[in-house]
Amino acid sequence: MSAVNSINRGSAYDADVVVVGAGPAGLLLAAELARSGVRALVLERDAEARVSPGVALNGSVVLTLERLGLLESLRREAVPLPRVHFGLLWVDLDRVRPRPPDPVLLPQSRLEAVLAEHAAAQGAVVHRGHEVLGLEQDGEGVAVEVRGPDGEPQIVRALFLVGADGPESVVRRAAGIGVTRTAPTVSGLVADAEADPAALAPEHLGAAFSATGLYMGVPVGPRTVRLMTTEFGRRAPDGAPTRDELAAAVAALTGSEPKVEGLYRPPVRYDDRTALADAYRSGRVFLAGDAAHTHYPLGGLALGAALADAVSLGGTLAAAVRGEAPEGLLDSYHAERHPVGRRIITVTRAQSALLHPLERVGPLRELFGELLGLGSANEYLARAVSGLEPPGPGAG
Repeated sequence: MSAVNSINRGSAYDADVVVVGAGPAGLLLAAELARSGVRALVLERDAEARVSPGVALNGSVVLTLERLGLLESLRREAVPLPRVHFGLLWVDLDRVRPRPPDPVLLPQSRLEAVLAEHAAAQGAVVHRGHEVLGLEQDGEGVAVEVRGPDGEPQIVRALFLVGADGPESVVRRAAGIGVTRTAPTVSGLVADAEADPAALAPEHLGAAFSATGLYMGVPVGPRTVRLMTTEFGRRAPDGAPTRDELAAAVAALTGSEPKVEGLYRPPVRYDDRTALADAYRSGRVFLAGDAAHTHYPLGGLALGAALADAVSLGGTLAAAVRGEAPEGLLDSYHAERHPVGRRIITVTRAQSALLHPLERVGPLRELFGELLGLGSANEYLARAVSGLEPPGPGAG
């Protein structure tokens, strides 16, 4: 890493903890750190928040937001979902004890806005338009090379660095942390369209499942409908997605193009590839959220795990910054959260395996439907898709 000027030459450290990425994991982590008196600085490459395919807040997310005191303001904008599914097979939350909260639909962009306000209120600092180029660490801290909006590289020093910068994490690669991957098997698009929900054709509202893929059209705000497509067994074309590509995908899954006035932003691609970091810690560098675990955006599991990563790591790093961390505490983060990342990847891959190819998985879906009539099986899968721990021995 080249020797360039520090943002703050008058201080040995520009922050106690630098967090790379202003998604849910990064923002909540910064808020948790700042609440504990830790100087937290968030560096985000994008000048503006991006559209995310995430739209579901499952039971674990609802519980986390409730503990943070952020749920009520979001409930006014959220669409309640009284049912949850495992691979589009309905499970019964009423048969789970204690009963998990009902999930809700809310664009992740709105949640990120609330978390950004929460982080700022706690005293965290967020710098957008700052791209991380590399890092070096030693026994005393981490030096992060950053390019700001002016294009000039600079060095930011901190005691600890957290990569919450998404599936293609620059921090993860720069820290030399390996990753175990699976290849994508679907091609997905998501966009927020300007439209009057009442004027849309019936096939463009709600969810549709067929042998060729999944479609969802959900009102997420005044004159705003979230359009999501998943086409099975299709490789995404090269290049940025367009409105025409989205319209064609919707037509392929529903039989007609959606009658929308426009898109608020260009569509975003997603797929079902998975990636699990081999380690969540390398010295003074840590991973959280999609930088640590990536999978098909199904049922809010990624969001729930990301927020739980942030809460766990926030307490750990705050204790370390204050000099109160007992031996082994920093390593406990990987020990606690890595199995959770592996589990949610298993849960989402299992659901994907129930969807395609339909002519082969049809008998399996029929058998799973029968199993869901059993209390213990229903509870196990209901807790899995709610992002909660499996039931204890003897449950059900």
